Amino acid sequence: MKIYRTPDGVVGHDGSRWLRARTFSFDALFQGGSGILDAFDEERGPLKAGSALLPPLESQEIWAAGVTYFRSREARMEESEKEADVYDRVYSAERPELFFKATPHRVVGHRQNVVIRSDSTWNVPEAELAIAVSAGREIIGFSIGNDMSSRSIEGENPLYLPQAKIYDGSCALGPCLVLQDKPLSPETAIRLRVERGGDAIVDDKTSLEEMKRSPENLVSYLFRHNSFPNGAYLLTGTGIVPDASFTLEPGDEITITIDGLGTLSNIVSSVR
Repeated sequence: MKIYRTPDGVVGHDGSRWLRARTFSFDALFQGGSGILDAFDEERGPLKAGSALLPPLESQEIWAAGVTYFRSREARMEESEKEADVYDRVYSAERPELFFKATPHRVVGHRQNVVIRSDSTWNVPEAELAIAVSAGREIIGFSIGNDMSSRSIEGENPLYLPQAKIYDGSCALGPCLVLQDKPLSPETAIRLRVERGGDAIVDDKTSLEEMKRSPENLVSYLFRHNSFPNGAYLLTGTGIVPDASFTLEPGDEITITIDGLGTLSNIVSSVR
């Protein structure tokens, strides 16, 4: 089942039909409530192509993992002015890098605007698999995430990571939540495309088999001495890093596609 959150309510697609939800709560779903899918019982027409969607969440926090792909390790070492070895060490360490990314009000959905900071000179999108994790630590599904990153701020000092990562409009999630309790194939492809004035200035891809750490391993560390009464989303890191000469500009269109999950598109803005 794919669950979409529209401005007019929640709708689902069961593989053959579009269904409207009479009553549905993302919080109840992430809390492990039974019979949640019984809420989808009224058939309806398909979503209008190109329409904006809200992020598929309610009270869920967004967390993220860093340096889970070798390419990300290289990029972080390149951007850091003083502490490049920090990223090399965390890539090979047993403990992953995990950090808080966003509360729900900082998250945008499909075809909504992501934001670049005015005090950063180097801004990039990060195309990532998002894991939906229940309050009981079970992976219940997947989505697509864009972990917007102010690389000039983080590169100046790793302790500036929260300012580089956490701000209004810094995270996009969508277009839907795909409910699935079995792992995705390692061959699952992730594609990132950035267009400026109709021309592609970034067009690259990777796959989940390039990720060093498993989703289960990341979730196990996330829940160490930490609880999520309404569940959480965990972004799993990026394996696509644009060249150092690239930085986002207002008006750019970011498109992230993951096999089986759909496409998340956002326009870049300098204000929410």
